[in-house]
Amino acid sequence: MGQKWQDYKRAAERGPMAIAVKVILSIFVFGVLISVIGYGLGWFGETARVTQEEFGPRAMLEKYEWFKDAAAQLEKKQADIAVYDGRMTAMNGTYKDLVRQKWPREDREQYNVWSSEVAGVKASYNSLAAEYNAQMVKFNWRFTNVGELPKGAEQPLLREFKPYTTQ
Repeated sequence: MGQKWQDYKRAAERGPMAIAVKVILSIFVFGVLISVIGYGLGWFGETARVTQEEFGPRAMLEKYEWFKDAAAQLEKKQADIAVYDGRMTAMNGTYKDLVRQKWPREDREQYNVWSSEVAGVKASYNSLAAEYNAQMVKFNWRFTNVGELPKGAEQPLLREFKPYTTQ
């Protein structure tokens, strides 16, 4: 199916405007096609970028550091609670034969201060433990597994911290 001289003759009779419309329409269709392809590839590019941001080495290091810091804070809060419990137990031992109303006023006030402080530390501990546990269940973190610890780490992070409850 070759081009015939009559086809060129008819195109020439229509004038340069017909050729210009065909060229402009072809460029427009080509541009739309490229835009659609670019939009589709953008989805794949965004997926790759999000994957890199969430699971790349930098993100994993930041998450590991957050878990490590949170675990250290939780252990410190446990130690603080143990110190407060030791102080209150010692004070109870000092006045074991007296009811609290018979204690000296300063000691009752100090005991109440310690009680409220330990309640605050326990509330803070429970809040951080809940956040730690929620973050830990979001993904199977490699650095909680013994065989996949970062260099220099000796033991895996706990998968869960139990909240303090008051009886």
